[in-house]
Amino acid sequence: MCRSDVRQAVLAKNDDLAANLRGDLARRGVTVVNLLSSPGSGKTELLGRVLARAVEQGVPVAALTADLATENDADRLARSGAPVQQLLTDGLCHLEARQVRARLEGWLPPDTSVLFVENVGNLVCPAAYDLGETLRIVLMAVTEGEDKPLKYPTAFGSAHLVVITKTDLAGPAGFDESLFHENVHRVNPGVEIVRSCARTGAGVGTLLERALAARDGAPAHRPPLAPHPHGHHHAPSAPVA
Repeated sequence: MCRSDVRQAVLAKNDDLAANLRGDLARRGVTVVNLLSSPGSGKTELLGRVLARAVEQGVPVAALTADLATENDADRLARSGAPVQQLLTDGLCHLEARQVRARLEGWLPPDTSVLFVENVGNLVCPAAYDLGETLRIVLMAVTEGEDKPLKYPTAFGSAHLVVITKTDLAGPAGFDESLFHENVHRVNPGVEIVRSCARTGAGVGTLLERALAARDGAPAHRPPLAPHPHGHHHAPSAPVA
C-alpha cells in the first residue's frame, strides 16, 4: 500500500469515528466546537474569556485543550470556572477523534451543552481531522499576514466561522483587513468573519452566541471543504504526523 493510500485510510477511519462521536454526543445534548489556529494566535486567552462569559450566564460549558507537552493552557482556561481537561498528544501535531473520545470517557460533566476543543497550534494537519464538531472556528491574529487563508486553504476552507484576533494591534501591524476578507472569501465564500480582542473583550459575546446557536440547531454556514455529515471528509488530505 502506498503512502497516499495509507493516509486516506487513516483519514477515513478518523472520519467514521468522528461521525460516531458526533452522534453519541448529540444524543447527550452536547455540541462540539473545534478551534484551530497557528501558535501565538491568542486563542487560549480568547477561549478563556468565552468560557468565563458562559459561566457568568449559567451556560454549562466545558473545554478540552490539546498540546504536545505541559498543562499550562488547561491551568489558564480553568481560571474561567469552567470544567477543563488537558489532552497531551504524545508528539502528534493534531488531534484525532479517538483521542477526544478517550479523554472524554468518565470526565465530561453530564450537564455539558457545549464542549470547546482547543486544537494543537497548527493549521496544517488538524485541518484534515474531523473531531465530531458541529462548529469549526479558525482564528488568525492580525500579526500573521493577510495572505494566511491562501497559504492554508484547507483550514480556512473548512471553517464555519473565521475569527480575527488581536485587533488592537491591527494599526501597528499594518493589517489590511479588507484584503484579508477578500482572501478568506476566495477559499470560503460567504463565511462570517468576526473581529475579536481578548484584551478588550471584543467579539467574546459574538463567539459565545455562535456556539449556542450551533447547539440550538441554527442553520450553519456550509464551507466548501466541510466534513461530510456521514463521516467522509471532503478536504484534501494532509500529511499524517
